[in-house]
Amino acid sequence: MASPADLRRIALALPESYEDLHRRRPAFRVDKRIFAMLGVTGNTALFSSLSWDDVAVIKLDRDDQLNMAQAYPGAVEPTETYGHRGWTYLRLPDLEEGALAMLLRLAFIHVAPKRLSRTLKSP
Repeated sequence: MASPADLRRIALALPESYEDLHRRRPAFRVDKRIFAMLGVTGNTALFSSLSWDDVAVIKLDRDDQLNMAQAYPGAVEPTETYGHRGWTYLRLPDLEEGALAMLLRLAFIHVAPKRLSRTLKSP
């Protein structure tokens, strides 16, 4: 079971990533681009049993988004408004730490400059 603290630790371990705020929510960026956010409100039907602290959103390539949603049903879902652009909800308690690390790595690679994304081995 992953937690917001796990997301923060994993995200900040990625090259040149940093935390700031976006709409009063913790956001994780690389080269000024957001790849993950914590405490994102949205689809109450999907996440009604969780506190918003247990929900995150990440930015994935569309193919990765669809594949991860299929691999982790109920834990990974495209957002209802911007899912077609890769924004994806995560139910942190339903993910193991290893799966969260892979998802964050994919999100980072999607937005990071090539010089940084090349430093990571593929997940």
